[in-house]
Amino acid sequence: MSTPHVVVVMGVAGTGKTTIGPLLAERLGVPYAEGDDFHPEANIEKMSAGTPLDDEDRWPWLDAIGRWAHSRAGLGGVVSSSALKRSYRDRLRAEAPGAVFVHLTGSRELIEDRMGHREGHFMPTSLLDSQFATLQPLAADEAGVAVDVAGSPEEIADRATAALAALDSPAATA
Repeated sequence: MSTPHVVVVMGVAGTGKTTIGPLLAERLGVPYAEGDDFHPEANIEKMSAGTPLDDEDRWPWLDAIGRWAHSRAGLGGVVSSSALKRSYRDRLRAEAPGAVFVHLTGSRELIEDRMGHREGHFMPTSLLDSQFATLQPLAADEAGVAVDVAGSPEEIADRATAALAALDSPAATA
């Protein structure tokens, strides 16, 4: 990307936000922040118990991510956040108006398989259905791109980097 945007890597659990985010940050030459680190302990306990978060649980988490994104305005950065609903992305944009979203997408089967093979994460596979039920893909008026998660992490990060560069191209803004 030609200007230092704050990029929010979004998607349902298991799409690879924690893997792709740092790779994307490295390619863009900006710092990465892990969105899960912004969760209050109560949220982690709730998800670990298999209970989906509600909006009231998410607001403080989104506000903390938004504050980090705001602190990176003009400097650039990459942060992960499920950002499943438009209202969540609006909340993030309220703090960081120039934020750009990379929506990691994939089939439920692929994502469930990946979730089943990861170790040490608090989000159980049983919550995947609630994630897909909540998901509102990026709308046409939202700055961002959708990137399929099929392939290696390097391939996915390369596709995300290319898609973000295309957003900044003169043809995309004409």
